[in-house]
Amino acid sequence: MAPGEHRSDEQHRDEHTADRLWGTETQRAIENFPISGRPMPVSVVRWLAIIKREAARVNVELGLLDDGLAGDIVAAADAIANGEHDDQFPIDVYQTGSGTSTNMNVNEVIATLTGGVAHPNDHVNLGQSSNDTVPTAAQLAALELIEQRFVPTIGGLIDELRARAADFDDVVKPGRTHLMDAVPVVLGHEFGAYAAQLEECLERVVTAQPALGRVPLGGTAVGNGIGSHREFGDLVLRRVSDAGLLVTPLATPGDRIARQGSHDAMVAMSGALEVTAVALTKICNDLRWMASGPDTGLAEIRLPALQKGSSIMPGKVNPVIPEAVLQVAARVVGNHATMTVAGMSGTLELNVMIPVMAASLLESIELLSNGMGVLTDKCVAGIEADRDRCRALAERSLAIATALNADLGYERVEQIVKEADRTDRPVREVAREHGVEEFVLDRALDLDRIARGG
Repeated sequence: MAPGEHRSDEQHRDEHTADRLWGTETQRAIENFPISGRPMPVSVVRWLAIIKREAARVNVELGLLDDGLAGDIVAAADAIANGEHDDQFPIDVYQTGSGTSTNMNVNEVIATLTGGVAHPNDHVNLGQSSNDTVPTAAQLAALELIEQRFVPTIGGLIDELRARAADFDDVVKPGRTHLMDAVPVVLGHEFGAYAAQLEECLERVVTAQPALGRVPLGGTAVGNGIGSHREFGDLVLRRVSDAGLLVTPLATPGDRIARQGSHDAMVAMSGALEVTAVALTKICNDLRWMASGPDTGLAEIRLPALQKGSSIMPGKVNPVIPEAVLQVAARVVGNHATMTVAGMSGTLELNVMIPVMAASLLESIELLSNGMGVLTDKCVAGIEADRDRCRALAERSLAIATALNADLGYERVEQIVKEADRTDRPVREVAREHGVEEFVLDRALDLDRIARGG
């Protein structure tokens, strides 16, 4: 083939095998983008099918499409939405930045499923553009995953952390700042803090949901709705809402041009997910520290032993679940970096990084949901406290002398602490030698009182 020469549509069709439902444009895209081997997330494809199903019905209402032809489109789109043809959408996620290739893939498969009666552009894509349908499908797919997976899973983790907080409410242990000994704390309070941290993460995600429900459907090519009936977008979204697949209210935005040139709602949701990843990193690192040992580390808690920890050191058990979740968190943080750069890439009337934004956002939701589920079931639910060791470490901590400040003053207490450290003796013993009365020591050095703030 000479440079610059293109294969004919007939040549493309001839290469299709009988089980392939896509057409010429899809085949060209397959050949043009052999990049990652990762197709567009199937949830985006299914939501595109739902949009096209309801679009066909609305176009009948508007007198723009024959009822029988629309019925064929609805049946074909339904089959795709139900996952019957997932293998027919192979185009790489790294494709044209509007997602046109995947949109045409869906149009062509639907047209084929109608027996060729429906035209992929004139009928299936009627009133639509890739520039409004693909971001709409991406946002709806993200909402579905947030509602059905993320929210219940983080809620389960929060509940389990609250349960451990109650179990460990009588366990006093050393506090630590800068990884150095600090005044005692209650182990249950630490777990309660983890739950509170994740409750705030959940609040951020829920706060970001309404904006994700405002989608640019009906904006078509540049956001001004050319080629689409002015009521089309609202009517389709009303039908999608009535289908009951989502709880979040759906609506068209005040300005579709703004929503197609930029995708701040998706970036904002990704940011809320990144904060969740940051919180999980803190929690999982704390669990690893507190479980470290068992003989030469902190060894204040015991994590469930799930598998061998070493191929060479017999009997070694590692904190495998927290480590797995730490890697999930790292990936989510990386995905948000991608989302940020992609979100900055809107130029005039179109952002041209929609496919990678969809893939990154959906992967973050999926990874966090799965990771938190595993953390809940295989780790947090089975955590045990070594009560005796926690108490012994708290009693040995020189930081308990802080409770004497009110009676003796900072400098006098500092002298006691330095001597206790130098002579490797308990604070109580040294303080007694410095003339501190026993009733003062009993009151001030009450570990339970100190751990609960006074």
